[in-house]
Amino acid sequence: MTEQWQQYLLARGAAFSDGRVAGFTTDSSATLTDDFICDLSHTGVIRVSGADAAAFLHAQFTNDVQALTDGTAQWNGWCTPKGRLLVTFLITRQGDDYLLQLPRPLLAAIQKRLSMFVLRSKVVLQDASDQHIRIGVAGKACDLLAAHFKLAPPSAMQSATIDHTTIIRIGADRVVLSAPAEAAMAAWEALRLVATESGAARWDLASVRAGVVDIGPAVQDAFVPQMVNLDLVGGLSFKKGCYPGQEIVARTQYRGILKRRMVRVALPLEAAVNAGDAIYSPAFGDQPAGQVALVAKVGEAHEALVVAQREAISANSLTLDSAHQVPLAQLPLPYEIPS
Repeated sequence: MTEQWQQYLLARGAAFSDGRVAGFTTDSSATLTDDFICDLSHTGVIRVSGADAAAFLHAQFTNDVQALTDGTAQWNGWCTPKGRLLVTFLITRQGDDYLLQLPRPLLAAIQKRLSMFVLRSKVVLQDASDQHIRIGVAGKACDLLAAHFKLAPPSAMQSATIDHTTIIRIGADRVVLSAPAEAAMAAWEALRLVATESGAARWDLASVRAGVVDIGPAVQDAFVPQMVNLDLVGGLSFKKGCYPGQEIVARTQYRGILKRRMVRVALPLEAAVNAGDAIYSPAFGDQPAGQVALVAKVGEAHEALVVAQREAISANSLTLDSAHQVPLAQLPLPYEIPS
């Protein structure tokens, strides 16, 4: 986060915790309004450029990077050779460059690991996190931005740029705005008239409700892509050819051996739950039946995405404890999980 942007947010009444905006003095989380804006500086951006950028990324990631055209975006992931996700991210194409937005704590390690595979390819990897300010926008303000940037109806993930300011539509009611500091402050001033200034946890909650997970440090190397429903949100291609872990991912898909899926659950308000924590089910005794992938706590709304055994999901028998005294209520997702 740049000093200029941080000082602006502080002047707006922002409070910070662990490198994230925890909230604003103007925020009323109890209302859980659908119309909100939040700082996304806790995410980072890797810019990938060069003549071989498209081919290089296509050979590494789970989705069809070569299908990205200028002004489009997609969810994507990067796996170990064993098919386990190291990171999930939003990727956007701008001209001949590709921008990867991912959890900032993972950026340095992911950039370093990617650079190991560049070899003689004409590819340049750059930490571009502070080149632009990123703002999450949700609710009616998305329609205003879409109209201004002349985006098509929200049938697909897409992006548009005007005067160095870019918006990326990631859902019917969510947009990421990326702009230089001065333009970002002007945009924030306009957007706060129609949306509530909120902390980063509100964006987490929107991600939980959208069924889209950011693989953070606590759950790296824990899941194959289908376990976190990457295939159901358009982040996994089965037609693109080889990439690290592709054989295992494909075998999991076509042999019907996927035993875990991700579901959304309500958490007890008093429970201290973090990503990476185990969850249980009576069918599995005191052995874990799954793992927490993402947690969001906003006011009275405590929700999480958990990856669990499909048998426990079907029985709706997930619990927070091995004694099975704290049941977890399953909540709907915006897409259907195959049986």
